[in-house]
Amino acid sequence: MKRRRFLTITAGLLAASATGISAAISAAPMQEWRGIALGASARIALAHPDAARLIDAARAEIVRLERVFSLYRADSELMRLNASGRLEAPSLDLVTCLGLCDRMHQATKGAFDPSVQPLWDLHARAASEGRLPQPGEIATARARIGWQGLRLDSARIEMRPGMALTLNGVAQGFIADRVAALLRGHGVENVLIDTGEIAALGQGPDGKAWPVTIRDGRELALRDRALATSAPLGTVLDAAGTVGHIFDPASGRPAGGQWRQISVSARSAAVADALSTAACLMPDRAAIEAACQAAGDARLEQALAAA
Repeated sequence: MKRRRFLTITAGLLAASATGISAAISAAPMQEWRGIALGASARIALAHPDAARLIDAARAEIVRLERVFSLYRADSELMRLNASGRLEAPSLDLVTCLGLCDRMHQATKGAFDPSVQPLWDLHARAASEGRLPQPGEIATARARIGWQGLRLDSARIEMRPGMALTLNGVAQGFIADRVAALLRGHGVENVLIDTGEIAALGQGPDGKAWPVTIRDGRELALRDRALATSAPLGTVLDAAGTVGHIFDPASGRPAGGQWRQISVSARSAAVADALSTAACLMPDRAAIEAACQAAGDARLEQALAAA
């Protein structure tokens, strides 16, 4: 699913010369790759003598993970799970991601619920027909959702009949974390990864933390930390731009008009991604901050109220 982009990376693409970096890496020019990950614009920036090979490895990792999480590839693990309600021998990536989803479901008191895919399908179909869903249709879709209907272990994943999952509220962050881990395993200490959510390792080209500017102009300095931003109308399903893509499992309707944009930081981009998504359904800052505290090492960076 394509997202409207809310984050602008402001670090200049200059050669690094920071204390503590080897002379070879310091002399290497900053290299950048731009492409697509899960339908969103993606970017990797790093200064390393072997940057081209490392970027190729990162791109291959993104492609591999799209085969797990994509809702647009018929052969992805997620699509096969949704089609049959059962998946034998799931990948470690899918099992790990769903385990994290369970933790975020608990931390957000149910606001984060990947089983809302039937609601997305209903609202998207109704929007394509130029109408809003009827109350009876919403009730039918809601009867098919519920995180408690998922059974998960390393050998198989099973869902209650009629269920379907979307990982659009966590997969971009999960991929950023996986790419960061891959590059760290190759000895990369300083890199910026943007897969729709941001993971920043080490320092930027000027030897300082990576500067990231959020939409309203506020600048954050990220070092070994991730940032995710969500907006109820970041992606819309109707021509009028009023039906957003984040759905409330309690009401069956899109997120209300409380928030325009929410940014959360955490050590993990997947955690930040899930929290920023769920926060769009929460009534006030206190509820968001409580969820961040329950998730551990997460912080609300920005909550812009709707006009």
